[in-house]
Amino acid sequence: MKLIYAIIRNDNEDDVLAALNKERFQVTKLATTGGFLRKGNVTLMIGTDDDKVDACIDVIRKECGHSQRITVNMPYISGTSMVNYASMPMQVEVGGATIFVVNVDRFEKF
Repeated sequence: MKLIYAIIRNDNEDDVLAALNKERFQVTKLATTGGFLRKGNVTLMIGTDDDKVDACIDVIRKECGHSQRITVNMPYISGTSMVNYASMPMQVEVGGATIFVVNVDRFEKF
């Protein structure tokens, strides 16, 4: 048995959950906040049999699409740690999904 952690954007949450449920994957949803942009994310925990991992990831990939590059304005920090209020445009990737698959040593359901 495997446990899949899928970190997706809030924008993709409804579509991903509906598609996973349609394929009969049971999902636990955790509201999380992502690192660099501090935007809302959702972390999905999906327990599944080893032979269904690829099918699960395919569903997530289809619904989340690929990551996109966007430009955000970040405050410029000088070498003296003083913030120059003129911001610098920076390209970052958003979207897609980050997925971790881990082994499950024991599983019980009551």
